[in-house]
Amino acid sequence: MSDDREWLETDGLGGFATGPVRGGRTRRYHALLVADADGQRFVLVNGLEVQAQTPGGTWPLTTQVYADGVVHPDGGRFLEAFLLDPWPTWRYRLPDGTVIGHELFMRHGQPQTFLSWRLIEGGPASLRVRPLLSGRNYHAVHRENAAFRFEPERQGERLRFQPYDGVPPVIVGGNGTWRQDPIWYRSFHYAEEERRGLDAREDLASPGELSFDLAGEASLILSAGADEAEAPLAYARGFESERRRAFRSPLHLAADAYLVTRKGGPTIIAGYPWFTDWGRDTFIAMRGLCLATGRYTEALAILRRWAETVRGGMIPNRFPDGSGEPEYNSVDAALWFVIAVHELLRASPPPAADRARLAEAVEAVLSGYALGTRHDIVAGEDGLLSAGEPGVQLTWMDAKVGDWVVTPRIGKPVEIQALWLNALWIGERLKLPSAARWLDLHVRGRTSFETRFWNPVTGGLHDVVDADHVPGKVDSSFRPNQIFAVGGLPLRLLEGAHARSVVDVVEARLLTPMGLRTLSPSEPGYRSSYAGGPSDRDSAYHQGTVWPWLIGPFVEAWLRVRGDTPIARKEARRRFLHPLLSHLREYGVGHVSEVAGADPPHRPGGCPFQAWSLGELLRAEMACR
Repeated sequence: MSDDREWLETDGLGGFATGPVRGGRTRRYHALLVADADGQRFVLVNGLEVQAQTPGGTWPLTTQVYADGVVHPDGGRFLEAFLLDPWPTWRYRLPDGTVIGHELFMRHGQPQTFLSWRLIEGGPASLRVRPLLSGRNYHAVHRENAAFRFEPERQGERLRFQPYDGVPPVIVGGNGTWRQDPIWYRSFHYAEEERRGLDAREDLASPGELSFDLAGEASLILSAGADEAEAPLAYARGFESERRRAFRSPLHLAADAYLVTRKGGPTIIAGYPWFTDWGRDTFIAMRGLCLATGRYTEALAILRRWAETVRGGMIPNRFPDGSGEPEYNSVDAALWFVIAVHELLRASPPPAADRARLAEAVEAVLSGYALGTRHDIVAGEDGLLSAGEPGVQLTWMDAKVGDWVVTPRIGKPVEIQALWLNALWIGERLKLPSAARWLDLHVRGRTSFETRFWNPVTGGLHDVVDADHVPGKVDSSFRPNQIFAVGGLPLRLLEGAHARSVVDVVEARLLTPMGLRTLSPSEPGYRSSYAGGPSDRDSAYHQGTVWPWLIGPFVEAWLRVRGDTPIARKEARRRFLHPLLSHLREYGVGHVSEVAGADPPHRPGGCPFQAWSLGELLRAEMACR
């Protein structure tokens, strides 16, 4: 196992806890309690300093990394085993033979983290535990300052800390004995932040120390803003154990982490630890996280919520943290919404009133796009959808460095046509008020697509036609977007030899064990690695970098052109899914990363826990059964 593995726990409310398996925080996002408060996330408890006292001496169970390469203490050297079932569990073997077990889980529906330690072998033993606090925005870092409030308010056996005004209080409970002893810990160093070109130093406050006797189980309960009494450890453990056993597989349980209830209702978190809810990601991920797992009630609730956001045919691509205005800067978010609506209606027809509301939203999307809306999005006489204007990134390849849009793709991008023609086909099948109009546009667009996108030079499809809104101009960059003409959507646009050729050339030029490259290595501008500061990473984001979520449409396309037989499904699972299933044991343990390097060894990168990556793996698994 690699040493960069990370674990994740979530509370179902948008809050989470995450950190390195071996200990020693490497990201500003690594923390034991991150709370979501009205759409804003706060890091409340960053970590702990834990020491075990045994007859053989005093031993650290945690690791701290400071500036200038200082690691002190290094409790990770005593780590004997780590398990994720049913939640993160560590086993430490100390030099004198003492063995201590440690567990951590969050309780679903409550902003609470439960931690426990128990003596497995040897003894007697006791623990000293120092909480390390900040009370900051989760994208920021914390500095020593005179305003931090160290003094707790006692609430019976619990301690209530309010580090700053406007920040959720931290409630500390459990069976330890508290000793007030305020200390600043200075200059923690976060190696991953440094590699990402971001501020990598932080100071944390420790108000005091908890002491535990390991003759019995030691429990520590961290809560965010909960003034009511927290559940005892035994009750919460039983509740969570039973809840998690109800999931059909570890992948189904992992999917649950992204389905949350935030301010405004249910939604899907695009990825941990730094993404929130994004339109495009929501509808792509939903098909795996909800529809492939039978969670139709959640899917309907999410679609109903997003249906209320349609403006001029568009759906927001992002709701900024807090009370910021939604951002309508995606041409495909609304089209993916239509696809998700269709697949829900097909899998589990909702009540008539809900069906009517969703159909109304679909009609609004199609009407808005047909008439024309923001960012020069409009259907042409050829039935195809054009979109884009300088300085705006509208497709899923949306990286931007300053004013430079790395992959502008202005004109008629290939996957946008696949989505648009599918949406028109769905509009006709739903018998919408303008069904005849949508059928006519679909027929015209389908004919145009078949004649205009085929590229005999590559045996695949052009990436953009009428590029930069110049009639007849094409961008033939070899990218994975063409796969959506064959797989990943309800209606395939290519049949026969052309469909087989597209799948074969995509496999030959873009397929890796981690997913599809975003640009062929033979193309100008190809970037082999995803690394460095923000501008370096963004300029490589879609210029070769591998995206695991693309394995879903690829596997579906591969099976479609081979007859979707049991033999083909078995081969697809062995060749395309087994590497990603092995990836579940590394990086974000139990999950699938956002991206990977374009060249071997295809090092995972970006978000360690990505919703649409996991969702499309689930969907591909279902296709290979």
